[in-house]
Amino acid sequence: MKIRIAKFIADSGILSRRVAEQMIAAGRVSVNGEVIKTPVHFVDSDDEIMFDGKRIEQRKDIKVYAFHKPINTMTTTHDPRGRKTIYDVLPDEYKNLRYVGRLDYKTTGLLLMTNDGLLARKLTQPDSNISRTYIADVIGTNLSRLDKARSGITIDGIKYRPMKIEVMSDKRLRITITEGKKNEIRIVLKACGLPVRTLHRIMYGPVSIKNIPVGKIIELDEKTIDVLIKSSL
Repeated sequence: MKIRIAKFIADSGILSRRVAEQMIAAGRVSVNGEVIKTPVHFVDSDDEIMFDGKRIEQRKDIKVYAFHKPINTMTTTHDPRGRKTIYDVLPDEYKNLRYVGRLDYKTTGLLLMTNDGLLARKLTQPDSNISRTYIADVIGTNLSRLDKARSGITIDGIKYRPMKIEVMSDKRLRITITEGKKNEIRIVLKACGLPVRTLHRIMYGPVSIKNIPVGKIIELDEKTIDVLIKSSL
């Protein structure tokens, strides 16, 4: 079934129909190698539709969920050491979902889950610049050392981007990062002389953990999923 190209693009979730029409008029969309400059053009799923040189895939029924990860669980399907994993906590109907990034064994809070592996990868790529916000309780009181983390720091040859850090109390910090390297917050704060005692993620992009109970999972609405997809481009 053929549909207007602007609707096809909007249905893919990457742009609204109005913005898609603007991009078409600007010559940034092609169909089967030919630049299209009018939204009055019909396409179907067999056509190769490109936006700024990247192929637009017809959207399937993408589902994304927000899961409140408990402490002492591994973000993996199987742990060689026999530790409990998130899949031991999740109900059976969710055990085919992919996790978006990882939270370490002791870190709690928001973990996104999806049925779309490609989206899971896109949402974790460093160039997506998606913000992740955490609440960290630290050991130590010399908070002036946080300036190193705020300006960006290199540790053992690895560069860490600047962190946005808000001091909530003398031992509690609200931290926002956009890269998500392995154990990033724990490593950086330890290098600043403020090792992490507890770490809890409260937001991933536009998604908030809100009042989701520990160990529970909820499905996100289509509007929020669209925002996530757009933020990963």
